[in-house]
Amino acid sequence: MRREIYRSQVGSDGTSGMLRIIKEIAFSEDPRDFGYMADNVPCQHACPAATNIPGYIRCITQNRYGRSYELNRIYNILPGTLGRICSRPCEAACRHGEDDLGEPVNICQLKRAAADLKPAMHRIKEDLYAPSGKSVAVIGSGPAGIGAAHDLAVYGHNVTLYENMPEAGGMLRYGIPAFRLPRHILDLEISNVLRLGVTLETQVLVGHDVLLKDLLKKHDAVITTVGCMEPNRLGVEGDELDGVISGLDFMVRTNLGQAVSIGKQVIVVGDGFTAMDCARTSLRLGAESVRINVRATEEFMPVDAHEVHEVKVEGARIYSLVTTNRIHGRNGKVEGIEFLRTRLEDTPDGKGRIAVPIENSAFVMEADTIISAIGQRPRMNIGQPLTMNGQRIGVKPGRFLTSEDRLYAAGDCVTGATNVISALAAGRNVAHEVDELFAGRRRKSLVVRFEPAEQTDREREYDFIKPVPMPTLPVEKRFEQADNEVENGYSDAEAKKESLRCYLCSLKYEIDVSRCIYCSMCIDVAPRDCIKMISSVAQRPDGSYGEYGETGSWNEVVAIAIDNKRCIRCGQCYDVCPMNCITITKTELVEVDREE
Repeated sequence: MRREIYRSQVGSDGTSGMLRIIKEIAFSEDPRDFGYMADNVPCQHACPAATNIPGYIRCITQNRYGRSYELNRIYNILPGTLGRICSRPCEAACRHGEDDLGEPVNICQLKRAAADLKPAMHRIKEDLYAPSGKSVAVIGSGPAGIGAAHDLAVYGHNVTLYENMPEAGGMLRYGIPAFRLPRHILDLEISNVLRLGVTLETQVLVGHDVLLKDLLKKHDAVITTVGCMEPNRLGVEGDELDGVISGLDFMVRTNLGQAVSIGKQVIVVGDGFTAMDCARTSLRLGAESVRINVRATEEFMPVDAHEVHEVKVEGARIYSLVTTNRIHGRNGKVEGIEFLRTRLEDTPDGKGRIAVPIENSAFVMEADTIISAIGQRPRMNIGQPLTMNGQRIGVKPGRFLTSEDRLYAAGDCVTGATNVISALAAGRNVAHEVDELFAGRRRKSLVVRFEPAEQTDREREYDFIKPVPMPTLPVEKRFEQADNEVENGYSDAEAKKESLRCYLCSLKYEIDVSRCIYCSMCIDVAPRDCIKMISSVAQRPDGSYGEYGETGSWNEVVAIAIDNKRCIRCGQCYDVCPMNCITITKTELVEVDREE
């Protein structure tokens, strides 16, 4: 464990005085500490980019929106963008969402609040490395490409982004509608990456306008982040008819401003974010009836409940337990789609549910347009033979290097279609690997940072604050302009109120067993069963600590311990302890420069 001493030149009387120690900071790479963070700060552990969520929410409670934005940006590069369209894995893991505690904190909306409410004079800061003279080509400027370009530029390398479309952004710009992600927000955050010296070359199709082998000659390394831009077909009779369009093509064309004739009745097949975006966009294009058809039920849809609510509010209907059987048409044009009803059955391993078609249950829905939003796969047109992993680019185990020397791959083209935050995190990680190629060592590492903290100023009443709803435009105003942003964002008062709901799980409460007198006062005041009499502590194979062995017998007690997985950081144990043997430590996962 590495320690640093923070010192102050201020004397005890407030005047300039002798140097004195004011705080000791420790940094750890011990597996036990990483295990602790995974168990006890579940929101940060669930975030693919390891964003310091308690840290940036805490800043909002203190009216430090600029610092909150920067804490976000250290990890996820595009806070204003992700604050609008992130898939929110952190919220599913939020401790506030446990059965007896209510609903998760609106973490994503607080991320947006930091971006929206930061001071107008806020200036972004970057800790830049010296120029290396090395050159890297990044193919694709979606979230993975943007993440890779940013970190490579910070490391001091020359970066060129090659983008097939007219503007940078990839799926962020061409796959997501402007009413969810305003383009001026995306433009600003992309420009904050380009200003680091990144060169952007648009309307360059690698494999056609420039060959991959030539990029490998021109640059010291090449990273392909081409994503998943080849839509999956329905694969049923009639899916070649006029009026059948993939969800991806539909969104790209509408986002390019091209006219798309959809008629009055639109059927959307699919249950993901693209399907929801297609349905909502169809309504804005004048469709009178939009029906979303899903194979299972709403419970299993891979979108958050908020998105389902909004699509229904705007007028689309969701039909569950149906699967496409064939498409009907006349004279080459769609007339309707035939579905079979399905039922849910347990999977063979008993760990899930699967939708199974029911025989003789066919029925037909009339349609002018059928939008197939059932996923995408990589479009392999970069012109270089690579080892493939099914339909995806293969990379070496645990790495991003492909079968071609100095050629790396990251994002959805490697993993298959995921989400924006996962792709961006992959882009940042591949940048670290490429930098290691040039520097001969890993120059940054993830560590656990420990800082002594005073008693939290959370009030017990904060635990009972109801989630603050996101203000939205009235439905009629949403359709006045197709790109009117639906969500208005939190006001300052709303953001602060929602931020107070956070339990600040990064605060670690510990009892010094050498000073504890086993009076049990802390157990008596705890509002939750988070302070326990224990007889043993399990240890995992990696050295991290597992579950406590609890006991109700004082004869078996070896310690009274605080279970931070149950703790809601109310501080009542700290206040009542007569021996002052409870300490509070702020724990954070942070990136630091490695010592040579």
